[in-house]
This record gives sequence, structure tokens and C-alpha cells, in this order.
Amino acid sequence: MADIISDATCPASQRHLRGEIEDRRRSAEVAEDAQLLPLVEMLFFAYRDFTGEADAALLSYGLGRAHHRVLHFVNRHPGIRVADLLELLKITKQSLGRVLRKLVSEGWIEQAPGPEDRRERRLSLTPEGSVLAAELAALQVRRIGAALREVEPGDGTATHKHVSNFLFAMISQAERATVRALVAGPVEPDAGPKRSK
Repeated sequence: MADIISDATCPASQRHLRGEIEDRRRSAEVAEDAQLLPLVEMLFFAYRDFTGEADAALLSYGLGRAHHRVLHFVNRHPGIRVADLLELLKITKQSLGRVLRKLVSEGWIEQAPGPEDRRERRLSLTPEGSVLAAELAALQVRRIGAALREVEPGDGTATHKHVSNFLFAMISQAERATVRALVAGPVEPDAGPKRSK
């Protein structure tokens, strides 16, 4: 049975005890926040440096971070449908349209109609786009590899597993099945990325 005693009918000592328990709970949350806040800041700095070298390389081509994300996922999933890329990146059609126009017009990406549905657009990298995507990936893979070796000299297997688990846990529950399917490796061009239900 639910507790139906309100503060108004509780003796003062019980109200005081409830208030004290609530204060302790809040104090514990504040202490945990204080411990985790430096991790939030480290993520900001790590992301800045993780993207920094790639950003500089992109700038020399007149491209930016949005172009990089599209190049990365088209490289990893050749033949990806525009609709699936929109879902994956969680951006608007208008935003993706601007980025794709530049990448297509400058010869980094090519579009083709779908094999069954000629209205759908499939994306693939051109040879030049493949070279650029590999250059950008190499910069970031090198940074991650160096960081893993710094934390755990040798092959870094245990650290790799822990970091992978941590990053995966940071992804919303609703997106985890999709991400798991995507990072497992490229999907067949006709299938597009798998979506979570």
C-alpha cells in the first residue's frame, strides 16, 4: 500500500528526517557531478584535438567538418542511400543537400540511382574522394592509436576494449543497434545501413 501520510500530518521529526535524507541525496548528486565534470571537459578537449588535424586538412580543400562526416560514412558504406545517410547523421535534408552539392560538384562523391528504385540516390566516393577519406581517417586513427598506446603500452587490447565499451555506452539506447551494425563493418551496397526498431 502506498504511503498516504503527507508532510502536513507527519510529526515534525519525520518531516525533518525526510528533509535530511533529501539533502544527503542532493549532496551525493552534487559530489558525483563534481567528479564527472572534469570528464565532460576532457571530452571537449579530446574532441577538439581529435578533429583538429582533420579540420586543418579539410580547410586546404575548402571543406569542413560536415563534409568530413559525409565523406567518412560514404567511404565506410559505399552505395549508401541519401535517406539512410540523413537518418545516420541526424541532420536536415537542407543541410545534407548543401554539403552533398559541394562534394558532388567538386568531384569527391558521385550519385547514382538505386538499382530497383530509380528515384533513390546512392552515394559513392570518387577515386579522389577515396584518397581524401583515407587521408582524414589516417590522421584520426593515428591519434587514437597513440592515445591507446600511451594509456597501455603494447598492443593496448584491454584499453581498446574499455574505451570501446565506454563510447558505446555514451550512445543513446535507441541508436545502439544501428551503431553496432555500422561499426561492425561496411554493409552491402544494396542493403543500406541497418536501422534499429
